Amino acid sequence: MTRFEPARSVPGPRHQAYWPLTWALLLLLVVGSGALAPLLRGTGWMWAMTFTVTIVLISTAGFRRLGVRRSFVPITGLGVLLTFLTLVFGAGTGLVWLIPTPDTFTVFQGLIDSGIDSIRQQSTPAAPVAGITFLLASGVGLIAVLVDALAITLRWPALAGIPVLIPVGVPGLIIDGGAEIFSLVLAAGAFLVLLWFDARVRRTEEANQLPEGRSAPRVFARATRLGPGPMGGAVAVGSIGIVSALVLSAATPAFTEHSPVGSGNGSLLFGSGVSPMIDLGQDLRRPRPQPALHYTTTAVAQPYFKLLTLDRFVGTTWVASTNRINRDNTVQDITRSPELSKSVESVETTTSVVIDGVDTAWLPVPPLVTRVEGLGGSWYWDSHTRAIRSFDSSTLGQSYQVTALELKPTAGQLRDSSSEYPQSVLPAMDLPTLRPDIIDDTARAVTSGTGTPYDAAVALQDYLRGGEFAYDTDAPVDDGYDGGGVDVIGTFLELQRGYCVHFASAMAVMARSLGIPARVAVGYLPGTKTSDGVAGAGAGQFNINSNDLHSWPELYFGGVGWVSFEPTPGRGRVPAYARPADSAGPGSASGATLPTSAPRAGDDGLTTGGGSVNSAAGSTSGSDALLRVGALAALIVCLMGGPAAARSLRRQGRMRRLRRGSAGAATAWAELGDSAIDHAVRVTELETPRELARRLSGLPGLDGDAAAAEALDRLLVALERHRYARPEEAVAADQGADLADDLDIVTEALHRASDRAARVRALTLPASLWPAVLARQNSGRIRNA
Repeated sequence: MTRFEPARSVPGPRHQAYWPLTWALLLLLVVGSGALAPLLRGTGWMWAMTFTVTIVLISTAGFRRLGVRRSFVPITGLGVLLTFLTLVFGAGTGLVWLIPTPDTFTVFQGLIDSGIDSIRQQSTPAAPVAGITFLLASGVGLIAVLVDALAITLRWPALAGIPVLIPVGVPGLIIDGGAEIFSLVLAAGAFLVLLWFDARVRRTEEANQLPEGRSAPRVFARATRLGPGPMGGAVAVGSIGIVSALVLSAATPAFTEHSPVGSGNGSLLFGSGVSPMIDLGQDLRRPRPQPALHYTTTAVAQPYFKLLTLDRFVGTTWVASTNRINRDNTVQDITRSPELSKSVESVETTTSVVIDGVDTAWLPVPPLVTRVEGLGGSWYWDSHTRAIRSFDSSTLGQSYQVTALELKPTAGQLRDSSSEYPQSVLPAMDLPTLRPDIIDDTARAVTSGTGTPYDAAVALQDYLRGGEFAYDTDAPVDDGYDGGGVDVIGTFLELQRGYCVHFASAMAVMARSLGIPARVAVGYLPGTKTSDGVAGAGAGQFNINSNDLHSWPELYFGGVGWVSFEPTPGRGRVPAYARPADSAGPGSASGATLPTSAPRAGDDGLTTGGGSVNSAAGSTSGSDALLRVGALAALIVCLMGGPAAARSLRRQGRMRRLRRGSAGAATAWAELGDSAIDHAVRVTELETPRELARRLSGLPGLDGDAAAAEALDRLLVALERHRYARPEEAVAADQGADLADDLDIVTEALHRASDRAARVRALTLPASLWPAVLARQNSGRIRNA
């Protein structure tokens, strides 16, 4: 076909906004962000991510359109992102609300800390608190800057899909069953849209540029291109990516209790030590217990070991407060609790602890610690919850000595405690507004007739330990109410079957509904004493394993402080001050709905057997680490090896057809052109085959290669005869020349003549699969003869 075109100037790259690519990137990032939906509640987080991506991408496109140098555009994108985050999340600390100040970065650091702690503690779907929303917005903003730089600044649009795998792939590592296939397919479709737009942009650029020195109209014969073109290669690469993502998502299980990455219901806070949430179902059903720690103590009653306290709600889920650690709160001198009255009997105890398998940043210690010695690393205690935590160390392998107070309050002291609570305790009465009615109704019915908060607490404990409730780790999973949030507790009170998580949370929630400050502790039961004569065991040594992981409620009483209760039947020990025989007194009469049961066996001592209560304790096994590394390595291999595999398949297919005689000179020339593009030689549809052959023969390294020059000349002659000779002559030319061998000779010469970087790119990122990647027109790396 004949085509006449006048000469025209080409707009420079500084003035090209590449708007189609910008919209395609926006679509890709919005779709990729939507893949996080199974992990988060509501849609507010999605709007935040969408607004962030839109502002960043449109701003970078605008700066590019205004003539900002391409290399500076990513920097301007980062500036826009920082300004946007300052406006939305800076809490008014920015100069004119937009320019960040040191106070702004302090706010950001607080949001980051809060978001990380919330992610670690919440189960899925998680409530998108301010910290999580900030992390999502800033993270997707950085990804937007990166993909814009890859797709437009560097003109590597195929690589722009790799950063989007972060939000797309995360659900597959956390939730059971892998990522949602629908989300993967949508993201893959958006990626192909990006490649399609890039192909159009590339063709437009080539069509608008005439060979240097040409201003007159030219005559072109349309070349017949056999096999898939650049867009076909892009589709092939995209298809490989889709299939790889689907296969990996299906084949790689969500990292469960053995892994520090995540569990079936949420991410893990304590590495391989303990699940971060009160939702401990995955840990409680582990069949084989692991050693956690062993200890000796001077205490008369062996202590519970507390790791942390869940004292507030995010949405409907219990989480631990993320209070800033005071660096002056060293564990060598822990202040006595100010709430504790001197009238309450207390005995100082010493406990020597050796960690066997717990790997966590939270230190397991008895309640009311006053001093810890022998720890390695930096450890600090929280002024609010008195939990002990490290930011640079782990419990694994630690041996330490704990000095603590063993409290012995009486029922009378607790009954007479004041109900005027200090300001610092009032948040411990907060409850989600939307909660099942059965919680409040049951709490009022059970405590009807009680006259004090203490009597109400004992009534709640006895009700839950009564014969109507059963300890069961499997029923919550089978019936779909596993966890400890208020919505789950409503179902638990109806079905009356669950494990320590449900009993502790139910008592704490019902206590709060009655106006009693309450929270939930997570830690270990006292364990079992070593049998006499066991080799290597010291006298009076107690062993704690993963079966002893436990949770229990703590209620606040003025003059005493936080007091533990034990509502879980068949587990733990009911404290002396909370036993029915000791709690009877004025105002303690219960209403008609209270269960009337005799004291049960186990109220006076430890009962750790009989249940399949398990927790995650111990180090992550080597096989789990290999699984994570293997899955990530497989993903990287699929992503990086996909282009090379697609290009190899195309070349092998062409060579096979040539050697069979089912393809001819046009196929050989198309393969030669693709090989030249792969080796950073610019090839356009606006130059004739003879012009391209002249440029190739003049490349350094080829101009002195006689064999390559002769083979190239034979390929050119065969192509020209194929295009312009009579049909019978063209067929003869194709049959008379060994085009495949000539093609091998020229391709090998071209490969030898290229520098090392070009050869590596030709093998790993062949530019012929998609337009404008590694062969862009305005790059200094493109070799022009």
